[in-house]
Amino acid sequence: MKKLLIGILVLAIILLAVDKIFFSKKAATGPELPKQQALTSSKNSAIFNESFEQLLKTYFLLKEALADYDTGRANSAALQLAGSADSLKTNEIKGDSTGDIKKTAADFAGTISGSAKGLRREPDLTKKKREFSMISEALYNLVRTVRYDRQKLYHQHCPMAFNDEEEAWWISNSNKIDNPYLGRKHPKYKASMEGCGDITDSLDFSK
Repeated sequence: MKKLLIGILVLAIILLAVDKIFFSKKAATGPELPKQQALTSSKNSAIFNESFEQLLKTYFLLKEALADYDTGRANSAALQLAGSADSLKTNEIKGDSTGDIKKTAADFAGTISGSAKGLRREPDLTKKKREFSMISEALYNLVRTVRYDRQKLYHQHCPMAFNDEEEAWWISNSNKIDNPYLGRKHPKYKASMEGCGDITDSLDFSK
């Protein structure tokens, strides 16, 4: 009996010592923090990405102006967009050993610039939106060509952009439909068709 009591006492002392060592170590080191993940690096140069972000910024300004039926803002945004397209740093595109990607990108940027200048000259809003349609398709192909990876973009579609029967597309940085063709001040539908449309493609080259 005496030996049993001594054995239990020794075991209790050992457990107490282990518990003290474990918790003192945990207190010293603090709680384990989640590991910080490394930032995703871009496939293109910072100079190119900066110029592309400016291109997108001016494109979205134009899209918003058209949705608001504001020709003055649309003309100003179109001028900025043409400048951004002309200034796109296609020579800074990486991973293009043959030069084909740079040339194709420059061609699409040229189309955007030309259509933006044409849009600015058009007095008729519907004709401005037709130019915008051409700009949008050139931008969609440009994004896929250079594999722009700084944000997710959406290729969106309106089935009744012109005359209630002709379809057209545009680029958005949101999955929400904000239709620039039917817009918020349509002469027939007013703002009721602002959300008309669907997403036909999502562009995410960050993976």
